Amino acid sequence: MTQSTIILVSFMGFLLGFFAVGVLSAVKARPSRDDYYLAGRTVSPWLAGLSAVATNNSGYMFIGVIGFTYASGLSAVWLMVGWIAGDWIASLFIHRRLRAVSAATGEASYAAVISRWADLGSPFWGRLAGTIMVLFLGAYAAAQLSAGGKALQGTLGWDPDVGVVLVAAMVLVYSVAGGIRASIWTDAAQSSVMLIAMGVLCFEGIAGLGGWGAALDSWRAVPGVFDLDPGSLLVPGGAGLALFAVGWMFAGFSVVGQPHIMVRFMALNATASFQRTRLWYYGYFTVFYALATLAGMLSRLYLPELGGMDRELALPTMAAALLPPALVGLVLAGIFAATMSTADSLVLSCSSALTQDLLPGDRRKPWQLKTATAAVTGLALYIALHETRGVFDLVVFSWSALASAFAPILILLAFGRRIGDATAVALTISGVAIAVSWRMAGWHDAVYEGLPGILGPLIAGFLLSAPRQQTQVRPAGSRT
Repeated sequence: MTQSTIILVSFMGFLLGFFAVGVLSAVKARPSRDDYYLAGRTVSPWLAGLSAVATNNSGYMFIGVIGFTYASGLSAVWLMVGWIAGDWIASLFIHRRLRAVSAATGEASYAAVISRWADLGSPFWGRLAGTIMVLFLGAYAAAQLSAGGKALQGTLGWDPDVGVVLVAAMVLVYSVAGGIRASIWTDAAQSSVMLIAMGVLCFEGIAGLGGWGAALDSWRAVPGVFDLDPGSLLVPGGAGLALFAVGWMFAGFSVVGQPHIMVRFMALNATASFQRTRLWYYGYFTVFYALATLAGMLSRLYLPELGGMDRELALPTMAAALLPPALVGLVLAGIFAATMSTADSLVLSCSSALTQDLLPGDRRKPWQLKTATAAVTGLALYIALHETRGVFDLVVFSWSALASAFAPILILLAFGRRIGDATAVALTISGVAIAVSWRMAGWHDAVYEGLPGILGPLIAGFLLSAPRQQTQVRPAGSRT
């Protein structure tokens, strides 16, 4: 067999395995809204942790972060440090409360849970939240499809649109078959392949250079590769570096504004299981992010001159040049696993927003939920085939907009503040407006746009809100 054939056979073997796991999840599926969107709130801690981290990592980690590290050198480590620290801080006081409110209210939609937690009397905020989720989750899902296309382009030289369509088709089939349970089950399988693929690439990369000593010598010969200052800062010197790191800490904290990740914690089998879930989540997250950063650093040595090539093709191109064909197929499968594990989550969260928050009436019938899933998959596919921006930019932009829309409200609720309907609407609109304006001004290169997008509405929210006299949420089935 030719090298391309071996890569393709290896890759397709893993891909069919993921597909089989997703379709088999339909055996446990039940024809209900809660089962389709929350797996009946029966997910075990290890599954919830691995699913959440696989969804978080996404094609952004394989394609976007490695491309960013290729361009920035070791200064990209501040993304890892800031992101994980911010994510961990958020988990200390929001995740468990969100899971408890979801169970108490019986709501399956992320926006509906927030609305019930805040005890909002009007459906307007829910519809606003649903609109924001459909728009930005759709763009986010498109970035994952694009990452799959770039993986096939970098390893097999295929038209990237082929990978885009392939990921979309597979995600649609098993998501419709098993809902979020299919997503969670495949996440667990995909997270293993993702970690093995990244580990193999880094191991072979270091070995190919002659070991760690030789690798360090090679890096020292590359001008600026060990520079920890990311440059292009609004504030010069150490203060600017600190601001850059804090900005990415807010990017990590922004996980609370990501419906596709937070729904994993909402689906957990009990709030008491949350501590074990965090151990799985942060243990995997730290190891995988470190390996992704190392892979980006190695790409500077193996691909010193990408020329006019897209830097986000660094990892698949390096894998094709460095590894034997069967292992190239493994790395390609790892990239697809990362894209699929996030794309399916985004599609289902977008579907939930469409059916539970936006469309009028009580849409709980299985065919309605599955039709919505197909519609949002089509939207993401259209964006992926026509959007020209890179995976990194699309993901960070969508991530920051969602965080700016929802994180300030969640923080206020977690600290026992009462938010009225008008205040909730104002905070959500202003957060998104600040984040978008910050990026359009070009300041995101110095400070992650989610920092002002979260802080501005949060400060305003504390000034406009008052301590809640009653912290109990309305039980499931109640009405205002």
